[in-house]
Amino acid sequence: MVGINVEGCIFCDIVEGKAPCYKVYEDELSLAILDINPFSKGHCLVIPKRHVPWWHELTDDENASLFGVAKVVAERMMETLKPDFVCMYARGRRIPHTHIFLVPTYVGDVLDRFFNALELFQESPPELTALRGEVSMEGIAELLRRSQ
Repeated sequence: MVGINVEGCIFCDIVEGKAPCYKVYEDELSLAILDINPFSKGHCLVIPKRHVPWWHELTDDENASLFGVAKVVAERMMETLKPDFVCMYARGRRIPHTHIFLVPTYVGDVLDRFFNALELFQESPPELTALRGEVSMEGIAELLRRSQ
């Protein structure tokens, strides 16, 4: 099932075979390809075959497929490329078609330094520090638990 695709979307074009890619793995609902602007050797994108802007808008089957394909590819990266870990994050803003970044990451490389800097930033500004307080944490947790 490919479903509805959007004209002019590079990922939809890749799924339909209208644009070239370096396919790494796929199943019925998702496709893993090498990123053409890699952060590191083996950097892949995992995309749903149906055009969906945000990962939380995927069907349950599509979501399971997307993260299942990501797991298979990450395991292959760990086995063959031997990174310290595989960084994973979901995107969809610049190209409004859900995609998961899978980036083999090594201690001290660009991505590792970026996330270390981000974690240090997260610990310091007063507005973020305030979020760690018990009242704030319980209030946010309660909001999310009640949300439907």
